[in-house]
Amino acid sequence: MNTLTRRHFVRATASAALAFPALRLGAAGSNQDIRLAVIGLGGKGRGHTRMLLKFPGARLTALCDVDPQRLAEQVAAAKEAGVTVAGATDPRRILERADVDAVVIATPNHWHAVLTAWACRAGKDVYVEKPVSHSLGEGPRMLAAAARHGRIVQSGTQYRSDDGIRAATAWIREGHIGRPRSAHVAWYEYRPGIGRAAPHRPTGLDYDLYCGPAPADPLTRPKLHYDWHWFWSTGDGDLGNSGVHPIDACRYMAGLTGLPRRVRCLGGRFGVDDAAETPNTQLTLVDYPGLPMLVENRNLPAKAGQRAMDAFRGIREGFALDCEGGSFVGLKGGGVIYDREGKRLRQFPGEGGGRHLANFLDAVRSRRGGELNAPLAEGHASSAVCHLGNLSWRLGREDALAACREAVRPHAGAAELVDQLAGHLRANQLDLGQARFRIGPWLEVAPETGELTAVEGAGAAELTAARQLAEGRWRAPYGFEA
Repeated sequence: MNTLTRRHFVRATASAALAFPALRLGAAGSNQDIRLAVIGLGGKGRGHTRMLLKFPGARLTALCDVDPQRLAEQVAAAKEAGVTVAGATDPRRILERADVDAVVIATPNHWHAVLTAWACRAGKDVYVEKPVSHSLGEGPRMLAAAARHGRIVQSGTQYRSDDGIRAATAWIREGHIGRPRSAHVAWYEYRPGIGRAAPHRPTGLDYDLYCGPAPADPLTRPKLHYDWHWFWSTGDGDLGNSGVHPIDACRYMAGLTGLPRRVRCLGGRFGVDDAAETPNTQLTLVDYPGLPMLVENRNLPAKAGQRAMDAFRGIREGFALDCEGGSFVGLKGGGVIYDREGKRLRQFPGEGGGRHLANFLDAVRSRRGGELNAPLAEGHASSAVCHLGNLSWRLGREDALAACREAVRPHAGAAELVDQLAGHLRANQLDLGQARFRIGPWLEVAPETGELTAVEGAGAAELTAARQLAEGRWRAPYGFEA
């Protein structure tokens, strides 16, 4: 396993920045339909398929999913829409096709980076769903592959294409409410427990191929699809699944580039008894120079026995960017600007980023990577914030609520959030006297390289182990060079 190094990251990002202006014309040509394949036909993949079946200037030519039933259903849906597409259960059969110019990758997270690198090497442009990577070490490898092969790669963080987010960002950058001072990201989405199952291997598909780069261990959950999000070998919890959206949009609006200086995370999996590994309650502290960011993920309801969720400043899924003279609050549906007294100054309606795929296709035609609203480098940075938060949590120690308050004390606004979190858990009938929170260490990062430079309270051996966990592992023959 290679270790993520300063030299590796600098070469990858510098090469990506230099390569995009010189990207060569793709096989589709500027006056022809772009021929696309969708790899991964879960909810996101089916949505992309429906869109591409009626998208001007694009032609859906192939579909791929390791689950033969999912594949057959979508091939049939395309035929019903009057489009005949090729189908494959192995993505390698898609990448070797001459009638595919670009791919949309909507697989489970553990396949994102490897498939992106393979597609770039095969001469395909790539739209890859969020988070673009499954570990901190994968982003630089993706950037290097895109640069080496001169490909256009768009991150599926579509809120960078949202009309309201873009208009509000431009308005703030004009100086109407001063400079950004702090940020609070919140994603409150109800997710019940997923149950348990005796170790088993699913039938009806090639399970080894499904696992791909991840270990092919037996499942301990009843359901194969979607619940992979809650296991470290295939997913990144709700921080990487959903939290990456408002983190990315907030970074864009605040003008944040690259990685933060340090990150810490605390929380746990409370109120459910199931096989999942990832937390359902997290508070992540993100230290960008001059702009502290707090990220909350809650999957428990406002109180036990209901499905309704709490709200933060009127939103359940979004962010607040507090500036010197006011704030932006929103995400889905755009957002609102308030002055410092809470008076509404201006509303910026949004539509969810519906032109994000069109933006990708425009850049594929022009061969100008600078036209992308969500280039791979930005997708990597936002994904890395999630990976750092999860890594801190995984390296953490279990302790009581009082220790949480002490751990967050230096970070502006975090102590108040711990108290609010305690009230939230009490409302879900959790005994805080018995509850054990996992409190992760501060992870210090070299922002220009992404290399972990220190783990709070740890020595050289622990830092090496943390770097190895951050790097990720890939099972043969599904690695980057396969």
